[in-house]
Amino acid sequence: MSMSAAPVIEYLRQLELQGETHVNVDDEARLILREFYLRARAGNTAGNTAGHKPAPVSPPAPEPLPSPLPGRPENQVAEPAESPEQLVVTGNSAAERIISLKRQAAGWGPVRALDSLRQTMVFSVGNPEADVMLIGEAPGYDEERLGEPFVGKAGQKLDGILKAMGLARRDVYMTNVVKFRPAMPNQTTNSRKPTSAEMEACMPFIHAEVEVVAPKVIIVLGGTPAQALLGAEGSVVSLRGEFHEFAGVPVRVTYHPSYILHNEATAEKRKLWEDMLSVMDYLKMPVSDKQRGFFLSP
Repeated sequence: MSMSAAPVIEYLRQLELQGETHVNVDDEARLILREFYLRARAGNTAGNTAGHKPAPVSPPAPEPLPSPLPGRPENQVAEPAESPEQLVVTGNSAAERIISLKRQAAGWGPVRALDSLRQTMVFSVGNPEADVMLIGEAPGYDEERLGEPFVGKAGQKLDGILKAMGLARRDVYMTNVVKFRPAMPNQTTNSRKPTSAEMEACMPFIHAEVEVVAPKVIIVLGGTPAQALLGAEGSVVSLRGEFHEFAGVPVRVTYHPSYILHNEATAEKRKLWEDMLSVMDYLKMPVSDKQRGFFLSP
């Protein structure tokens, strides 16, 4: 049989393209490589003597070389598998660090592996050094279309609530637990709640965002994100009315603005506003008698 080093050379080239610089070989592989070397040298010598290169003869095809483990001695136990994907937050300012998170979120492996979310990422908006951080569940149709959390009719309602508190969108930091709109068959403007697996895959970003922004208080809008942050199975009704805690930061759970859009009852509006008043009191923000009287019966 003819001898050919082409398969070995091709294999080594593939390793080189993958960034590998070392190949560990055992005794058997060394013997095979030595045979290649001796036969090649013998062929070159004969060719120089006779004026032509003889047809090479080879031993049986060698076993495939072992997978490369750069820098590992032959008698050392193989390293364990790589740890799960980790976030690396970089940047000198809070704004730069949020940008570094956003870049990583775009191709976050645990999210992509689910294959249940849409492709357009909606990360966050607002002041990355805000005292108040608002967290929802996931972007919907309008958020995906405009690339910003809390827009559309629900976003307009939230802007009105912030204005009543003496705040604007630029004064707070807004984000969602899940950074991509949950997918559905034949999806148009309809949306669904994110699953537990989808929220779990995105939670490293919430932890990192809270660490970067370092808010004085978190407002959670809706029961779904409240379950993700607090690990509680209760509804907004059972969770609102008191402060909880996430990563050392006080958390107030209240209704999502979309809930108010679908339930115009004054009593429900008052409950949401009471949660906002509690945040204002906690932050020692000025509260007028008029503000305290919003949605109270005359």
